[in-house]
Amino acid sequence: MPRYLSLIRVDEQNPPAQGLSPEFHERMGALFEEVTKAGVMEQTAGLTPTSEGTRVTWSGGRLSYTDGPFTETREVIGGYAILRAENKAEALEWTKRFLEIHDDYITVTAELREIAEG
Repeated sequence: MPRYLSLIRVDEQNPPAQGLSPEFHERMGALFEEVTKAGVMEQTAGLTPTSEGTRVTWSGGRLSYTDGPFTETREVIGGYAILRAENKAEALEWTKRFLEIHDDYITVTAELREIAEG
């Protein structure tokens, strides 16, 4: 069964002033329980802010390191999920459900990609 990586993109520089609602956390917990029981969720996590990250670049035969924050980046990867689904349509359905539980004042984007294996 194929696996998919869902990259969760957020605007790190403009978080919602009111934060996330308690109801959001309840909805997220229920969805995570459901997707785990269905055997689809393999792993998920949020990521620390870019201010705590380092970019490592290979260019011209040399490595360079850039410590965050990465101010030129408006939209950053704020988390991820690895899903094992029958097909892309099923993985998209779970991803859609994940996005729909967010409060209306939140902007979040998910990029879904199949993991190339074998």
